[in-house]
Amino acid sequence: MMDIRKKESHMEQKDQLLHITLMDGMVRGLLLTATRTVAEAAAIHLTSPVATAALGRTLMGAAMMGAMLKADQASVTVTIDGGGPLGRIVCVADRDSVRGCVDVPKLEMPLKPNGKLDVGRAVGHEGRMSVVRDMGMKSPYVGQVPLVSGEIAEDFANYYVVSEQTPTLQSLGVLVSGEVVLSAGGVLLQPMPGCTDEIISQLELRSPLMADVSRELCHEPMEALMTKWFDGLRPAVLARTPLCYRCNCSRSRMEKALIAMGREELGRMIQDEQDGAELTCHFCKKTERFTQQDLLRLLNQAQA
Repeated sequence: MMDIRKKESHMEQKDQLLHITLMDGMVRGLLLTATRTVAEAAAIHLTSPVATAALGRTLMGAAMMGAMLKADQASVTVTIDGGGPLGRIVCVADRDSVRGCVDVPKLEMPLKPNGKLDVGRAVGHEGRMSVVRDMGMKSPYVGQVPLVSGEIAEDFANYYVVSEQTPTLQSLGVLVSGEVVLSAGGVLLQPMPGCTDEIISQLELRSPLMADVSRELCHEPMEALMTKWFDGLRPAVLARTPLCYRCNCSRSRMEKALIAMGREELGRMIQDEQDGAELTCHFCKKTERFTQQDLLRLLNQAQA
């Protein structure tokens, strides 16, 4: 009876990021539990299992990037376009929330011979991954790298190495059963300057333990896994950051988007949509209706 209660309590744990260090700062890391966040994204977009896995992995990778932002109002936008049948995946994160969408959310794909979801084939690997960091300055930082596998975690790790010259070990996993997200989590580890080859070798030797992080999370909470994975490497938790799926769309933002279309395109919309128009947010599916009078008012604010 006690074991059942423990398991139920574990599965109800809140999504959060653990900011950790190993060997007194020689390695910095992030450990992420994101089951609720990925489940909410899947419910909003009504995703198939393979789309849930691909979108969920990208959401978690973006959330980890967001957690490393310094400014409160900063954000990061990750776009993965591998040329596969799933289409583009777009995710936006700040320091404690993330949102995302995928072009073909209901895509169905055959499983791999080993019975796992074929995320790499669904995403494709002939395209690019782009990262836009908006730090509140005039110009955001933009980085782009070719995809290496379409499996998402390898592509994020490759981005850190190629674009930021930061060696990175990363694992991202989403475990689904039909439409249900059983667990979702991730690991990111980065050696700091001065980190010894011996410590790096230890991380490489232990990386297979973290390869199936979502399945491991079904049995133990993240902090217990941290203790097991990094035994002897002096793991320490520096901070805990909650994570949620949150969209910042609003009617006023949609109005600004309509105004940004310019007078010619907005005027064409007014002519084509005699009964007004509806705009739907890509990230949360919230819909706002604009009447002809609303559109005419916005037209007067638009530039040629």
